[in-house]
Amino acid sequence: MNSVYQEFCPERIPLRTFGFAISEVFLFSTSISFITKSRKNIKKRFTPKKELEQMAFFKIVTFGCKVNQYESAFIREGLIREGWSEAAEGHRPDVVIVNTCMVTREAQSQSRQAINRAAREFPRSKIVAGGCYAEVLPDEVSRLKGVDLIAGNRIKGFIPAIISGKEDLDDAGGFRSSRGVPLDHLPVEDFGDRTRGFLKIQDGCESFCSYCIVPYARGPLRSIEPSEAVRALRSLAEKGYKEVVLTGIHLGKYGIDLAPATDLKNLLRMISGEKLPLRIRLSSIEPNEVDSELIRMIADEDWICEHLHIPLQSGDDRILERMNRRYGSKDYARVVHSIHESIPLAAIGLDVMAGFPGEDEGAFDNTRSLIGDLPVSYLHVFPFSPRSGTPAASFPDRVPAPVVKQRAAELRRLGQSKRSLFYSSCIGKTLTVLVQRWDPERRMAEGLSDNYVPVQFHCPEGSENTLVRVLVEGANGKGVSARVQEETHV
Repeated sequence: MNSVYQEFCPERIPLRTFGFAISEVFLFSTSISFITKSRKNIKKRFTPKKELEQMAFFKIVTFGCKVNQYESAFIREGLIREGWSEAAEGHRPDVVIVNTCMVTREAQSQSRQAINRAAREFPRSKIVAGGCYAEVLPDEVSRLKGVDLIAGNRIKGFIPAIISGKEDLDDAGGFRSSRGVPLDHLPVEDFGDRTRGFLKIQDGCESFCSYCIVPYARGPLRSIEPSEAVRALRSLAEKGYKEVVLTGIHLGKYGIDLAPATDLKNLLRMISGEKLPLRIRLSSIEPNEVDSELIRMIADEDWICEHLHIPLQSGDDRILERMNRRYGSKDYARVVHSIHESIPLAAIGLDVMAGFPGEDEGAFDNTRSLIGDLPVSYLHVFPFSPRSGTPAASFPDRVPAPVVKQRAAELRRLGQSKRSLFYSSCIGKTLTVLVQRWDPERRMAEGLSDNYVPVQFHCPEGSENTLVRVLVEGANGKGVSARVQEETHV
């Protein structure tokens, strides 16, 4: 057993899952064993599609990260394949699926409210609670009014088959826990109206930052095979997607669990050899996983977007150590400056936390000063949110709530200033933009540049989902305005 798991995770967690089929799960052993109850209770509470009217409707509500969004897209696609239809606005769904998040207290609260709202608005509908909230606190979720099925992260992929009556709940229950179970590849080919696709290539995290609930919700590192990733990208390219975001819970650890082991850079080399007609964007990646070779690849390859989101969390070394982050403020600054020197127009985003326990005025000033001095493009600001069961939840030196709120507001103002400066730095520069929307009245296109800048420009009808080179002429706090130079190809 991983020593980190031994330190932070219990080996035995009581759970009630799948409409209360599973009462107890033993985790982190070589084989996961289950003590199951009778399924009579489930059969009374959950009705598969085969027992509904021929045309059945569903609604999916999603909270949280890009991985959750990707998994919701997989569920949506699977339900449509099973003969379900997505409920239009104002139409009562037969099943409401709430894909929950609990990375912060606010996200958990919003997830809980969404479940309660679904029960209130659609009292005759069945409710499926899935995602991280359902994974970590199934007993709490089971007590919410109207919940008919609880689906932890590993069971998500079985939701379409379960609610269509094609998968036995006991059999699916064997996949309840994400711990120690190989990742199933969840290929998605339809992202609704989106011109940008996503590909989940990795799941799980073993970093155990002291404030973070994610390792408990997502389990250990699991990657899909490079060949599966390339096959999925080919399929998305054939579907017409011009951009695909590679995503994962700990993207920088992609491939470390495979045999033979590989890494993100090797995967990118494989993708390069395919010469696919799309561009690749990387989702969040840790600072100690961004090296000179990766930076050089992004600088040299036109098909890799010049955009990196690199979590900071704090600019104070003492706080970083308490957070169990594996770098110092100087390490972070070195990475950011290296990116900026090699790719001057690269978008560099960061996550930063306000009010972590022990963050005094000096520590906050260090964070504010570091961010102020760095050529970053935008900030995602999170007030510290204690997550029960994590070490930081029991740290004694809490920052008062009004101070946390004030610091978060100050960091958001700094983030808006950084964003505006970054957009202004693009004036006079040529960007490659993926057209996402076209307004026929204004004959104006809106899209996203390779360096993550929202762009507006005049162009002819029929430009949606094309890549266009534009010259930036103006900027404001929300994006830039430009004029077309030429349509391009990846």
